[in-house]
Amino acid sequence: MGFFDDILIPVNALQHPSRFDETDQAWVWEYPKEDGEKHDLFMDSGESIRFRVTSESFEESLPTGPPGTECPVQTVAPYRLVGGINEPGLGLLTWWETPEQDDDDDGDGNEEQENDE
Repeated sequence: MGFFDDILIPVNALQHPSRFDETDQAWVWEYPKEDGEKHDLFMDSGESIRFRVTSESFEESLPTGPPGTECPVQTVAPYRLVGGINEPGLGLLTWWETPEQDDDDDGDGNEEQENDE
């Protein structure tokens, strides 16, 4: 989203099976391959993800006073989202990218585009 940091993806809403890798300090989806082996897909911090919002909460926040006055500091985010990435197509965008198509594309115009607004 770019402008919003208070999004929580709980452990039970990650792709299954997932584990936390202490060495890399990152969550890892152990993607099952057809031969029974697993392929580790890392969830690196700062990567763009696609997620589903499962709940939201709004906390009434108090206005802050003028500079130099003692006012309690607001420690709770006023608006929070809880989401999940445990469905097909959700998670890091790089997990679901397809290889670049050749120039002989059929030109149907259904390419996904990035929104920079």
